[in-house]
Amino acid sequence: MAMPSPRSDHWTAADLDHMPDDGLRYEVLNGQLVVNAAPKPKHQWLIQSLFLALQPVVPADMATLLGIGVLIGSDEPVPDLVVVTRPIDMESRGVPAAQVQVAVEVVSKSTTFPDRMVKPVIYASAGIPHYWRFEINPFKGQLPGETLPVLFAYSLGSDGNYEQTHRISAGQPVKVSAPFEFTIETGSLLP
Repeated sequence: MAMPSPRSDHWTAADLDHMPDDGLRYEVLNGQLVVNAAPKPKHQWLIQSLFLALQPVVPADMATLLGIGVLIGSDEPVPDLVVVTRPIDMESRGVPAAQVQVAVEVVSKSTTFPDRMVKPVIYASAGIPHYWRFEINPFKGQLPGETLPVLFAYSLGSDGNYEQTHRISAGQPVKVSAPFEFTIETGSLLP
C-alpha cells in the first residue's frame, strides 16, 4: 500500500484516518507527520503497570486511556497514557485536549526529542494541566546514584509553561497530589 499524502499543504489529525494499519505509530505534531516504530517491551511494561496502578486512585469522574490521540486543533499527538475527564465520546478518533488532565510519555530512543522538547510545549499550549515523562534508559543529566526509571512530573504554571514539581527515581515512594493523590515508586513499574 502506498503511503497517503496530506490533503492540504500540511498534515492534520483527519489525515491519520487514511494511514495504513501496519504496526507503526502515526501522529501529527505542528502539521508534520511523525512515524515511530512500535514500542519495546520495557516501554509497554512500564506504561501498562502505570495504567494498573492508577486504576484504584483515579477519581470516578476521570478515566485512564492508553495510546489515544489528543485533539489539539489540527494536530493529534499520541501520548502513551492520558488521564481524562468524563464523559468520553467512544466514537471519536481521540479526546479533546480540554478533557486531558495528565499526559504521560515514556521516552524511547526514537522519541527522545519529541518527548522532551516538542510535546511538552504542545501540551502546555493546549492547556493540559499536568505532564509526566518517564526516562527508562540512561540519559544525559541523570544524577549520580539515580536509579531508573525516573519520573519527571510537571504542572502548568501561571505563565502557561510547565514547571517541574517532582523528580522521582526508583526506590523512593513519593506522593503526587495533582490532579489527584497518588503514591508512586517508579521501580515497581518494571520487573
